[in-house]
Amino acid sequence: MRGSKAVSAAERRKQIVAMITEQGYLNASELSAHFGVDSSTIRRDLSLLEKEGQVMRTHGGLLPVSSSSHADTPYSVRRQMNGAAKSAIARYAASLVQDGQSLILDNGSSVFELALALKEKKNLTVLTNDLYTAFTLSHYPGITLHVTGGLMLENVYTLVGQDTIDKIDSMHVDWAFLGAEGVHPERGLTNINTVEIPVKQAMIRAAERTVVLADSSKIGYRALSHVCDLSAIDRVITDSRLSAKQRALWDDKLTLAPL
Repeated sequence: MRGSKAVSAAERRKQIVAMITEQGYLNASELSAHFGVDSSTIRRDLSLLEKEGQVMRTHGGLLPVSSSSHADTPYSVRRQMNGAAKSAIARYAASLVQDGQSLILDNGSSVFELALALKEKKNLTVLTNDLYTAFTLSHYPGITLHVTGGLMLENVYTLVGQDTIDKIDSMHVDWAFLGAEGVHPERGLTNINTVEIPVKQAMIRAAERTVVLADSSKIGYRALSHVCDLSAIDRVITDSRLSAKQRALWDDKLTLAPL
């Protein structure tokens, strides 16, 4: 970011909201440099904007609260968000997997946590299009690892494209574990990045059972693009922080993992 001339605090906060809406993620230190103010001033701005419900703070930066941004959040940031919930979801999902089974693991921070939870499993066959997940699984002696080909998405280290789809279509597995930007009781599975959608749909086709891993902040949320209806999904695993009002909108397809 380039430096900016001095503005009032109210104008600075207005510009911050406009920038996050456009870019999808902002780093606090970059904001400090952009506006020529110290980090404590930016922290006060972010705290006020968060209280007003205009942004969502993360470790070191912030995200938009609306669905208007189509940008992917950097992988390192997503892993830090709702960490306890994602770990709980991953532990529950791992308990479903039996030794000797075959899996597809989608990209996403919740699915990555599942990969970590598979360390003690034996004789698993796993296919993934996520390079972080592949690197992690490569260290587990009980896993035979397959990695799709394809084009890498820079911010999220995900492989997409026709080569990715062809590899998935050549497989038949017991489980597919998918990530999602939003899971809605009426609109189904949704995602920000449209190029990932055909890959997710191929994963669903290849699996006997498909499970979506999504922390409670994504339940009821609708992202830009439709992936599939809920009828294509066997189970959605989320965390127990989901409100009673939200739970009432779902049938028994929704599973709450205890924190």
